[in-house]
Amino acid sequence: MPSRSAWLVQAGCLDYAQVWAWQRQLQDNRRQDPDRPDVILLLEHPAVYTLGRGASLEHLKFDPQQAPAPLHRIERGGEVTYHAPGQLVGYPILNLRRHRCDLHWYLRQLEAVLIDVLAIYGLTGERIEGLTGVWVEGKKLAAIGIQVSRWISMHGFALNVCPDLSGFTAIVPCGIRDRAVGSLAEFCPSVRFEAVRSQVAVAFARVFDLELQPCSIEQLLAEEHLEPSVFDDGSGAKPCTNKKC
Repeated sequence: MPSRSAWLVQAGCLDYAQVWAWQRQLQDNRRQDPDRPDVILLLEHPAVYTLGRGASLEHLKFDPQQAPAPLHRIERGGEVTYHAPGQLVGYPILNLRRHRCDLHWYLRQLEAVLIDVLAIYGLTGERIEGLTGVWVEGKKLAAIGIQVSRWISMHGFALNVCPDLSGFTAIVPCGIRDRAVGSLAEFCPSVRFEAVRSQVAVAFARVFDLELQPCSIEQLLAEEHLEPSVFDDGSGAKPCTNKKC
């Protein structure tokens, strides 16, 4: 039986800047109180570009002052990436002291979660030596970028389930010029986003030996003293109208 529990928050399409602020607060709460439970956020974002802390602007094919979607430079490692509806984003806020204080191990574990999910669909997820992420038949389906402070993690992974991939054409995704980006829907046209989100949760629990306890956005806001005011209804959820599944 799993020896630890964590809160699982499965949400809709949430504003990137708001979730970024939540992550920083969740991480800070755990730096101050390491006994707080781990959290895994599974959600989507409206179209947005993010740059890792050391990312080069040379990987943008547009003027940063006239970006086609919001552009944020954030604390994670890695280069530029793109989020959009139909892409499942996972933000684990983990106290790695309860798991393993090893960033290489943590990255490989995140890859293992996604490889396990792809296997459900008969796909072989592959790692590439020297790179981080998961590929299928040469196409990158999952990107990973993390930040860790006092062994508390934030940021995480993005799995292209069924997004409109056209936004990637405006960047050099992850700074890799010679490899294409793909989606699960290209290989499995009948895939359903909600099913993949549930499968990722199950795989995450298995790989990290966690018992996941469902937690609503409202519960999380109350327990962690997070600010919901960006959203009219306080839930943070917006409809995702341009995904393909």
